[in-house]
Amino acid sequence: MTTTLLRRSTRILVVNPNSSVAMTHGVEEAISSMDLADSTEIYTYTAPADSPASINDGDDVIASAEVVFKNLTSSGVLQQYDAVLVACFSVHPLVERLAELQGSRGKLAVTGIFEASVLASLSLLTTPPLNTVPARKWGIVTTGKFWEAHLTQGVNTFLGCDPRSANDKFAGVESTGLDAGDFHGGVDPAVIREKLKEATKRLLGHGAVECVVMGCAGMAGLDSIIRSAAIEKYGPEQGNQVLIVDGVRAGVGLLEQMVRNKRMFQKSS
Repeated sequence: MTTTLLRRSTRILVVNPNSSVAMTHGVEEAISSMDLADSTEIYTYTAPADSPASINDGDDVIASAEVVFKNLTSSGVLQQYDAVLVACFSVHPLVERLAELQGSRGKLAVTGIFEASVLASLSLLTTPPLNTVPARKWGIVTTGKFWEAHLTQGVNTFLGCDPRSANDKFAGVESTGLDAGDFHGGVDPAVIREKLKEATKRLLGHGAVECVVMGCAGMAGLDSIIRSAAIEKYGPEQGNQVLIVDGVRAGVGLLEQMVRNKRMFQKSS
């Protein structure tokens, strides 16, 4: 008797490239609230201790990429997965490097929470009829000042936009002045709330912002603060309609569909 496999599970590894276990727990909480297919299995990974505890600038991005790539490839753990989500809101080198790998379950589907958030935001924007009103916008609220230029350049590069030209749909990046680690016990919650609301209101002041991206994995679960800022800025009716994108959830959802599409459209053996 022979049997034929018709369906199989989708195994996604969510990689926290910093060494903060608390950050990974925050990511896990964001994922636990998702309505996923029963066949989708999610696993999390925290970088080894020699990776930065908080990724706050370009040097931290590069250092974390080197540590994690070496650890993941030398351990052989990637052979167990169909897809990998890099849970650092940056233009992270791991995304490109991991996407080149071939595992035992086929070529990995890979994205980062930055890339997934951009795609999710663009898909959610309303298109005004016949351009009778200004274009609806999306933007990013992030941590430190470094990320304003880094993420703005990243958006232009990812979308193939000329940085010298205005992007009518991108409201830009506003920072809180905090580090990623501050969102997990490093700073008084009242201070976090105040700074996050201030940055959100500045972003919302850049036009008809319809979608706000939480530009740090450490912000998972803080969407209520952004919502309150939107209500204060726009009023209850419009403020409650603002869409708040969590990059971790956007990334998991995107990868789930990417794996399905690869299986549907890849060349049959």
